[in-house]
Amino acid sequence: MEKEKKGVVCVTGGSGFIGSWLVRLLLERDYTVNATVKDLKDERETKHLQALEGADSRLHLFEIDLLNYDSVLAPIKGTVGVFHLASPCIVERVEDPERVLLDPAIKGTTNVLEAAKASGVGRVVVTSSISAIIPSPSWPADVVKGEDCWADIDYCKKNEIWYPLSKTLAEKAAWAFAKENNLDVVVVNPGTVMGPILPPAINASMAMLSLLLQGCTEAYENVYMGSVHVKDVALAHILVYENPSASGRHLCIESICHFSDFAAKVAELYPEYKIAR
Repeated sequence: MEKEKKGVVCVTGGSGFIGSWLVRLLLERDYTVNATVKDLKDERETKHLQALEGADSRLHLFEIDLLNYDSVLAPIKGTVGVFHLASPCIVERVEDPERVLLDPAIKGTTNVLEAAKASGVGRVVVTSSISAIIPSPSWPADVVKGEDCWADIDYCKKNEIWYPLSKTLAEKAAWAFAKENNLDVVVVNPGTVMGPILPPAINASMAMLSLLLQGCTEAYENVYMGSVHVKDVALAHILVYENPSASGRHLCIESICHFSDFAAKVAELYPEYKIAR
């Protein structure tokens, strides 16, 4: 039986770790995809996408600047749905967090939602993070973290934890925009995303695994990880997009473990490497 024809959807950050998997799975499901990249001339962003099955006829690449509304509008115009993944993921120290992390995350999200609203898009799936839920040190230890739990903004600023701050403020901006403009928005909050890498460059979360294999000796005191497979994260995006009853925030994590347990599991899986304990 011929597959049902799907509409045109936009994936911002389509060349990234999660984005590439999402584009692949959408193409497999017979969607036409407008995927955005930062530089169309950079084959590290485009070549692996153009090699995907169905890309020759149903994948269109657009170069965007998240801070430029007109460039954001171009790939969204004429689409029926948007997956907003494009946002800097930098977990190490940054010198200019406003320019490097906060502006692209917050203003970029607002630009995408404004373009979606102007284009009559039916639903927008925003990729947030578990980092928009933790760190939340004042949250009661005996209370399960639910949709009303957010990373502590003051704590993040005081301790210069910029990535969780960027994801928290961006997601809050998305919900505020959705409420004020009656836009259908759902959010996915993945944990530490791992799995096969489609792009040629390693991503931030898989870099943690790489550092362990290289003999990382840094101390990670009281650090916990919520790992999840990249394909599951991409499938979660499609699930909340296609399910009309989906709403709110969706935590996407397989399990939580202490970083020492993660390191022990890596040592078990890769005995040929000297993994720090």
